[in-house]
Amino acid sequence: MRLLAIPAFEDNYIWALVDDDGDALIVDPGEAAPVLAATAHGLWPAAVLVTHHHPDHCGGVPALRERWPTLPVFAPEDPRIHDASERVGAGSQIAIKGWRLSVLAVPGHTSSHIAFHGGSENVQPHLFCGDTLFSLGCGRMFEGTPAQMLASLDSLAALPGQTAVCCGHEYTLANAAFARTVDPANDALRRRTEEAKAMRQAGRPTLPATLANETACNPFLRVDSPAVRDAVGRRLGRAPADRVETFAELRRWKDGFRA
Repeated sequence: MRLLAIPAFEDNYIWALVDDDGDALIVDPGEAAPVLAATAHGLWPAAVLVTHHHPDHCGGVPALRERWPTLPVFAPEDPRIHDASERVGAGSQIAIKGWRLSVLAVPGHTSSHIAFHGGSENVQPHLFCGDTLFSLGCGRMFEGTPAQMLASLDSLAALPGQTAVCCGHEYTLANAAFARTVDPANDALRRRTEEAKAMRQAGRPTLPATLANETACNPFLRVDSPAVRDAVGRRLGRAPADRVETFAELRRWKDGFRA
């Protein structure tokens, strides 16, 4: 089993989980050309998984369905996503060849956003989380509330620590600059930042990250930690009322942050 991060646009990744036969689950193909190019190297789409309706995550689906009319496309219940062959939501199970994945509802970035967790037997589980969770960050809330987004992140944080986090964008270094402003004494975060810098200097993706590393480093998964609460409290000029307010203010802070 191979995991490929196929670059698209400026900073997107189209994920491909490829079995020994070259068949692949394709996740969030914002454009078709990189997937079609990969077929020249032995990759063959077996199914497409779509996390949400934004064009940079599903814009390539019509062209892929035109090339392979029977290609299964699993997507959330959302009329803004066209060309889906099967609609899935919280609790849905997907079984294709040797892959088994569970669907989680993770609203916040968009109202119908979903994530896919699983993979194949005896292989590290993968989390395809679109724009809900990033390495050292999380997505903006275009259609959801802070309470919804925090609940979505809590559900992802509860997954096994060895899970490989496969998010939709290469944002790790930009997120690291903010995270270290919030939580400067975090040694795990310092190590992750240095690792990510070395990866990018070598021309490698910083992803996937393990979920265990994210829960140790990512401030949006650490709203209950004293360091993050204290940082938000200093910004508010008082202690946050609860963990939802901590998250909401942290997200507002990030929205206006410039390194």
